[in-house]
Formats: sequence, structure tokens, C-alpha cells
Amino acid sequence: MFWAVAAVMCVVVAVAFTVVVVRTRAAAAPAATYDLQVYRDQLKDVDRDVARGTVSEDEAERIRLEISRRILDADKTAQGETNDTRTAPPLASTFAVGLAVLVIAGSFGAYSWLGAPGYPDLPLADRIEMAEQARADRPTQAFAEADTLERNPPPSFDAFDPAYVQLVEQLRTVVSERPNDLQGHRLLARQEASLGNYGAAWQAQARVVQLQGEAVRARDYTDLADMMVLAAGGYVSPEAEAVISRALDLDPLNGVARYYSGLMFAQTGRADLAFRIWAQLLAESPADAPWQDPIRDQIEFAAMQAGVDYVPPERGAGPVRGPSSEDIEAAQDMTAADRLQMIEGMVSGLAQRLGTEGGPPEEWARLIRAYGVLGRTQEAEAIWREAQQVFPDDINRVLILEAARDAGVEQ
Repeated sequence: MFWAVAAVMCVVVAVAFTVVVVRTRAAAAPAATYDLQVYRDQLKDVDRDVARGTVSEDEAERIRLEISRRILDADKTAQGETNDTRTAPPLASTFAVGLAVLVIAGSFGAYSWLGAPGYPDLPLADRIEMAEQARADRPTQAFAEADTLERNPPPSFDAFDPAYVQLVEQLRTVVSERPNDLQGHRLLARQEASLGNYGAAWQAQARVVQLQGEAVRARDYTDLADMMVLAAGGYVSPEAEAVISRALDLDPLNGVARYYSGLMFAQTGRADLAFRIWAQLLAESPADAPWQDPIRDQIEFAAMQAGVDYVPPERGAGPVRGPSSEDIEAAQDMTAADRLQMIEGMVSGLAQRLGTEGGPPEEWARLIRAYGVLGRTQEAEAIWREAQQVFPDDINRVLILEAARDAGVEQ
């Protein structure tokens, strides 16, 4: 259907151009023809003037003779002229044919270069399904590491102080003999990473996570994910994704985990989700956050792929006020009642400030999410409705929409 419609449109345009250039156009009538008509009208005017008495019969006769003489002269001139027809010269015909060929061949040539001939339609649902399939079928951590090592071998130990390398080798021996030494594995992971040996580093860090059991922190998981991604050459593998998910379970506001979560979506064809995660993280983060530069390097391209007109906030604008990851971490040592009371107080303060002073879209999104986490869906829905009125056309409203979906008040 596409090719048929495109072909018909090209032919119609080419024919229209050709007809305009080469069609036969009748020339204007000779000037003597118009003169004859004028003189005949003058003869009729003489008869009317005689009837009204404004001209005497003798004078009228003299005027008739003069007009008749002019009519004879004009008739002779008209007989010598022909009503020729003007046709386009041969050069114009050649130009018209060339123009038609250019329109047709140029259109299909441009599409072959800029378009995707033979590519099927891709509705949004199909593209999402393809992205999910690509995410499920993407390479494993082991495959990615092997490919990275093949393309970029690790740096030689010759570049490091021999004494330092010897100490690391001794540490490896000690840790291998003491598999349950938490501090030893933690130290080994750091030293292997310092040597650029990220594969061995994340293996040691994985043991750190395992040895801690229920006492493991989100930071331990993000350190593990960071080493895995570096070992894979910047690629977020399915195994690394699982580690990132565990970190987010323990700390939903963890910046490193959120950055790598967005990176995973960007690598699997879901730039829309990557943009939402990065835009919110960028707005909430301090200017010196380690993920600021990586996000700023990629977020505008992700926004373009997601179809969003986005300009990153200026660096140094400061994070969004509200409960921080440090606040939540400090609340872990409280009783359930005290922790709930602290969170309720923070949420109440944020709601009161937005109601009186207003705030950026990121703060409205945070409040909606907070109400959703607390199970107060009615308040979340009310804030969502109010936010739609405050930001009717703001491009950052996408952050508020995502928060409303997370809270279950917008489907």
C-alpha cells in the first residue's frame, strides 16, 4: 500500500509539472482586431449623437467618413496578422521530461537513503514487545566480560609499583585460605578494582555480599553492580540487573542503582523509561553527585528517542527538598512506629510547603509517591489532580505522571 500510494503521488506531481511547462497556450488576439471593434462602436455613437441633436448631419457625415477610413486600414492590418499559437520550444519539453524523471527518481532515491525500505510498521505495542524480548535475550555477564577482554585487554601490571602488586598477590593468597574473612574480601575487591581487574573485583565483592547475609547494605550491592558493569565494558547484564534490583529494594533512592537501572533500559530499547529515571534522579541530586556527568552525557539523546523536548536543569540548582536517602537510612534503626511518625512528618511538611509556596514538578512527584508508599491513595490522587492544574503544559510533567502511576492513581 505504501509503495502504491507513493508511486501514484510521484506520477501525479510529475505530470502536473510537465503539463504546466509544455501545454499549448493560445496567443493574444492581434491589436487590429480590437481597433475594428472600437471603430464600429464609434459609428454607433455617431448615429446616437445625430438622434439627440448634439451633432449636425453634415458633421456626422464627415465623422463617418473618417471612421470608415480607419476601419479599412485596421481591416487590412488584421488580414496580415494571424492568430498563431505558441507552443513550448524543444528545450522546454526536454526540461519538463528531465524534471519528471528527477521528481520520481529523486523521491525514491531519497527514501532509499533516509528511509527504511522493506521495514515493517512498528506500532508502540510491538516496539515495547521487541524491547522486552531484547532485554530477555541479551548476553550474559560471562559473555560480555569475555568480549570486553578480547577487545580491551586489562592493563599490564608493569604499570603499577611492583611492591603494590606483590601485596595484592599476597592478599589473594590469604583470602583464598580464609574464605569467610569479610574484611579480607572487601579489601581484595577494592584492590582488584584499583588494578583494573574488574572481573576478579566483582567476584570478591559478591563474596562480601554473601558473607553479610541479612546485614548487607544497598551500598554493597551497588559496589558489586558497579564492578560488574565495568568488567562488562559499560554493559548492564541480566546478572547486574538482578544486583541493582536488590539495591533498590533496600534503598529506592540510591543514586548509583537508579543510574544503572536507567542505563539498562537505554541499552534495551526503552529510552522512555531511561529518560524518566534519569530526569528525576538528575533533578533530585546534588551538583557533585558522581552520576551527574554520565546522565548529562546521555539524557538528551534518551529524551530525543523518547520524543520529549527536554533541557537538563542547570548544574548547581540543588536537589529537591524532602526525605533523602540518608534520612531513610537513619530511620532503619527506629521502631516501626517512630519511623512511620518521622516519614509522616516529612510528608506533611512537604505537602504544606507545596500548598503555600509551590515547588518544582520533582517535589510534586515525590509527594505523590510518598502518599502511595504510605497507602494514602486518596491524598495521592488529590495531589495528582492539583499538579495537573499547576503544570498543564510543563514538559517536566512527565515526572509527575510517572509518580502518579507508581502510586496507582493514574492508569
